[in-house]
Amino acid sequence: MSTHGKRAVRQRVRAATTAAAAMALLAAPLCITTSASAAEAHVDNPYAGATQYVNPTYAAAVESAATRAGDATLAAKMRTVAKQPTAVWMDRISAITGNADGNGLKFHLDNALAQKGSGPIVFNLVIYDLPGRDCYALASNGELPATDAGLARYKTEYIDPIAALLSDPKYADIRISATIEPDSLPNLVTNISEATCQQAAPYYKAGVKYALDKLHAIPNVYNYIDIGHSGWLGWDSNAGPAATLFADVAKSTTAGFASVDGFVSDVANTTPLNEPFLPDSTISVGGTPIRSSSYYEWNFDFDEADFTAHMHRLLVAAGFPSSLGMLVDTSRNGWGGPARPTAVSTSTNHNTYVNESRVDKRVHRGAWCNPLGAGIGELPQATPSGYTSSHLDAFVWIKPPGESDGASSDIPNDQGKRFDRMCDPTFVSPKLSNQLTGATPNAPLAGQWFEDQFKTLVANAYPVLAGGTTPPVDTTAPSVPAGLTAGTPTSTTVPLSWTASTDNVAVTGYNVYRGTTLVGTSTSTSYTVTGLTAATAYSFTVRAKDAAGNLSAASTAVTVTTATGTVTDTTAPSVPTGLTAGTTTTTTVPLSWNASTDNTGGTGVAGYEVYRGTTLVATTTSTSYTVTGLSPATAYSFTVRAKDLAGNVSVASSAVSATTQTGTVTDTTAPSVPTGLTAGTTTTTSVPLSWTASTDNVAVTGYDVYRGTTLVTTTTSTSYTVTGLSPATAYSFTVRAKDAAGNISTASAAVTATTQSGTSTGACSVKYTASSWNTGFTASVKVTNTGTAALSSWTLGFSFANGQTVTQGWSADWSQSGTAVSAKNAAWNGTLAAGQSVDIGFNGSHTGTNNAPTAFTINGAACTNA
Repeated sequence: MSTHGKRAVRQRVRAATTAAAAMALLAAPLCITTSASAAEAHVDNPYAGATQYVNPTYAAAVESAATRAGDATLAAKMRTVAKQPTAVWMDRISAITGNADGNGLKFHLDNALAQKGSGPIVFNLVIYDLPGRDCYALASNGELPATDAGLARYKTEYIDPIAALLSDPKYADIRISATIEPDSLPNLVTNISEATCQQAAPYYKAGVKYALDKLHAIPNVYNYIDIGHSGWLGWDSNAGPAATLFADVAKSTTAGFASVDGFVSDVANTTPLNEPFLPDSTISVGGTPIRSSSYYEWNFDFDEADFTAHMHRLLVAAGFPSSLGMLVDTSRNGWGGPARPTAVSTSTNHNTYVNESRVDKRVHRGAWCNPLGAGIGELPQATPSGYTSSHLDAFVWIKPPGESDGASSDIPNDQGKRFDRMCDPTFVSPKLSNQLTGATPNAPLAGQWFEDQFKTLVANAYPVLAGGTTPPVDTTAPSVPAGLTAGTPTSTTVPLSWTASTDNVAVTGYNVYRGTTLVGTSTSTSYTVTGLTAATAYSFTVRAKDAAGNLSAASTAVTVTTATGTVTDTTAPSVPTGLTAGTTTTTTVPLSWNASTDNTGGTGVAGYEVYRGTTLVATTTSTSYTVTGLSPATAYSFTVRAKDLAGNVSVASSAVSATTQTGTVTDTTAPSVPTGLTAGTTTTTSVPLSWTASTDNVAVTGYDVYRGTTLVTTTTSTSYTVTGLSPATAYSFTVRAKDAAGNISTASAAVTATTQSGTSTGACSVKYTASSWNTGFTASVKVTNTGTAALSSWTLGFSFANGQTVTQGWSADWSQSGTAVSAKNAAWNGTLAAGQSVDIGFNGSHTGTNNAPTAFTINGAACTNA
């Protein structure tokens, strides 16, 4: 999967105590001193050699929780948290001056001055109030709509006052690290198919550009753009377009790439900094790549150390300077506690191996809301060592531990926040492979103090917080494997064996290398390397590893040459044993059996054939298979045969019988007839339709929309816009409802609508730019009305020259027929005043040549190329 929009919401800390109590927690007296020295120059890493601002309001909330902890050890850990620097969130316009939820920005800046000693201090600030904020999830929707008016307020009432306050010379000696709009740009990479994100896209880009321009102009402000996390943008198909998008936004600013000092990952999320028992995402277990597991879904980036290194490479390749710094929010990604594994799994099943080895114990990487079992991670730290390729400026706490991600039930509020079912612990989410969300119950609104979760975060912190006991860190590697020898090779395989290594704790396995290439892992002291070329010399070494991820030095190499030609293998594998049937359903029977072996010098077991009676139903390389498509209440007999690479097939295993469960009553009742079918305002080529939802004895699954007697589409909503029509033509439409059993209602009452007459649009111009990678590309199209009259209900047309394909578009209704592409205006940009422009775009694929279109039309009238 590479289209994940699983993400985390963020909010600013809420006041839990009075200002007087908060002030009492400050170590330094609240007296502001001034200096005659000039403000320092902009530095590469603002965190290096600096302290960070400790929010007294948050510290007071934590201290209050410590007094209620009822456990001296837990209270001591909480007081360690109270001393840590956390970010201040500007999540509403009223937050700038202060509101019922907390003190304003000036209060915090003045306190930062009071905390500043003789050295520099960093003030972590979060800019978070874009128009149409949080276009994909609901828990942290904001106050400003995704409209021109919303953008105007964002600039004049939000960014401008913040920039004015930060520009006060009084604060010139504070290094202000600004996290820019969490979730905004990442949503435009993975969730642009959502109508709300399509509408928000131009305002996100314009808003982020404006914020970067205004804040970069202040010498002591450092801009860090949010880049999501590895479980969101880690796939190559997401990371590449993300880097391109970030570069495009940076290039649109006045200072270009210089307006961005770095990027911050894992903001308000719980993806681990490191997966210590899964250090290599490229290995295979049981012949299957572990990155293909159901948890990682072919994503190479298992943790934030991998992800920040991956993104840094792509961002530099996109044009950013190599000095770019990265931050990781470690406020909630520790995953300690009793559920944390202490050693790598010994399972040979790749899913079991991953699930037993990973420290991240969420049911799914997309489970973002108040996850049960999470813990505080690394304390804030500048220039952490051991992450050279990640280019880390610091570990930071952007999301203050103890603030809710979102309410677990619907709570009325005046902040624009809505109920997101991902925060409901009783919800089985389709986005999480139909599993419960794993959210903590009884959660308040996003950003409000959530003491139950705070206790869990403190108790499960890793490294363990002061006041607890941190397990000793194992840094000793196992001994070097000795006695590496090669057995009799075939033309494609070499069997290896060696003497077991020793370790101060325990050896958990061995990595086998062909030259410098890791070709496999083994938990035993032998391994057969496969896939080799006949009559070829190879060199092999082995390294031992322990549960802490320590690797020994390489063994002495052994060189061996594969056999010439192919030796005929005529011996079949052993007969599979232990065939058993698991719990059946009405249509399935799960089977499992013991692995077969092949003769010495043979080609090796290649897989298994599964038979229902005498019928071959499947071939599999694993030792389990679920037979599907069966009939309810029916007895079946199954056998399994093993086969090798030479095509030899074993005798059938002993048969096992299993009876499917009794079927359920067939649903034969059709849904009710859709009512209230109406047609909206037509264009020259489209008619928008809407209707009232039908009901069903089980559930309505969708609607079929007909033009006359022709089925034009199937939709799950109660509205649809029919496109591709002819101007000035009358059409008749009906709708039928259907359910999961295939029952279809009778047709609704028909509605007739006539499309508008086609007219010339006057003058227009089009600017087309594209950014390519591998076989994909992102195209940006600016359409400008260069005429003297307004342009309404427009449709852009052009043709591809090299067989390119539109895969996903935004800010318009995109369609393609052969090489011809059309983009009809969205509901929010259907009218272009004289001189007005609109930015639309799409992702596409190509086969190596990606020439830009050369001719464009609006409603059939030719446009000039800008």
